[in-house]
Amino acid sequence: MPHQPVPPPSAAIADARPGGSRTPQHGPTRRGLLPLAVLAASGLAARPGQAQEAFPSRPVTLVVAYAPGGSTDLIARVVAEGMAKQLGQPVVVENRAGASGAVGHASVARAKPDGYTILLSGRGNLAMLPHMMPNRSYDETRDFTAIGMLGETPIYLCVNPKVGVRDVAGLIALAKAKPGKLNYASAGSGTSAHIASELFLGMAGIEVQNITYRGGGPAVQALISGEVEMAFVDAVTAVPLMRNGQVQGLAVGSAERVALTPEVPTIAETLPGYEISSLFAVVAPAGTPPAAIRRLYDAMATAMRDPALLERLQAAVFLPRLAPPEVFTPFIQAESARWGELIRTRGITME
Repeated sequence: MPHQPVPPPSAAIADARPGGSRTPQHGPTRRGLLPLAVLAASGLAARPGQAQEAFPSRPVTLVVAYAPGGSTDLIARVVAEGMAKQLGQPVVVENRAGASGAVGHASVARAKPDGYTILLSGRGNLAMLPHMMPNRSYDETRDFTAIGMLGETPIYLCVNPKVGVRDVAGLIALAKAKPGKLNYASAGSGTSAHIASELFLGMAGIEVQNITYRGGGPAVQALISGEVEMAFVDAVTAVPLMRNGQVQGLAVGSAERVALTPEVPTIAETLPGYEISSLFAVVAPAGTPPAAIRRLYDAMATAMRDPALLERLQAAVFLPRLAPPEVFTPFIQAESARWGELIRTRGITME
């Protein structure tokens, strides 16, 4: 029986373009979008003109729970540079990879809650991993406090051009004509590509076999070579491959079309309610003083209004969406409930 999607929760997430103008909304931001001008008026946006406490008086460490070189690492380094300018202290990116991000998260959960050790996290680790790794050494709700949401990157449903389908409906029809005969690539259980695929299969009511590879690179190569018929691919990788014809991009997982690829429809245009993207947020150990949290969010929000910084983030097809902790916290809690249902329904576990 096709999986019935849980409607994504509404949330007030800010558009970070200079001047606070609106852009096409994506994912959780499509309802209740607040421009930065509104946040400023309500006291939630950065307030660089106000007097601040002595914090920080030394460098801040921004932990990335994945290896260097990927889109997550790129985003962290650009944002860290922007925050450092606002804080007047270096923000040092430190990669602590392992166990689908659990190693880095555990290290920050144990860190002193003084604002000097923070973590770039996101939807996958905060809302999905808890339902697949029950024996981890930390608890997302108990051990972390939100600094704020940064934004998201889209994920594209791609097929090998030789498959011969041009849209989502065509892929679904092919899969129904050949139940269990098609394959999709993923970089392992619990990865964004795996979750996106299982959500798609459940909503479409089709059977496609999961072929697991040791990382996103090998999974994409399997798609290009025709070893598998389909895969969900992150935007920074997918867009160049789509443009040079190595893969056929059928649709994007975000709730609205992406400005960079306006010709590519959303999956939701065929399967209403479908929505997934890679969401990024910054968190700190629980117990971090509220004044430090606000100072860090203010620095992040101000940095994200810098046109030069935003231009650099475009290299990672990053869509800025700011949300302060009081907005992000209930949003991610609702996301955890939403994705927990899918993970249980589809029987998704960590390998």
